[in-house]
Amino acid sequence: MTKINLREHYPNFYKNDCIIEVPDEVAAIMLEYDRKEAAYRRRTYYHNAHYSLDRGDGIEYDALFVAMTPCEIYERKVTMEQLHAAIASLPDKQAKRINAYYFMGLNMAAIAKSEGVSIRAVSDSIQHGLRNMEKYLKKVL
Repeated sequence: MTKINLREHYPNFYKNDCIIEVPDEVAAIMLEYDRKEAAYRRRTYYHNAHYSLDRGDGIEYDALFVAMTPCEIYERKVTMEQLHAAIASLPDKQAKRINAYYFMGLNMAAIAKSEGVSIRAVSDSIQHGLRNMEKYLKKVL
């Protein structure tokens, strides 16, 4: 067991000394954290990196996450409906294989193994399905 002073680790919370006993593992983790924090401070000082985009006014959030306009939301909804309709117009095998490949992220070998067919059959089926979807979408649009 190691004795630590909580005021050293949490100066904003503990205004007076508060010494407690903790297991050696906890003390080692806290010491490692202090060392990493000091190394970070030294790096920022050395590289003059005393700034941040995130000032608390949301500038960083706005730069990373652009809100879509209502028009863009509607356009995305219509596009997804058309995509689902095109997939629904396909034969069952083609629809299942396109769904597994593009939406579930399975590779052609995994699809072929699960269905007990060759990779070539899966590849041809997906290609024919994509051509059928293209024909359907050209006809609808």
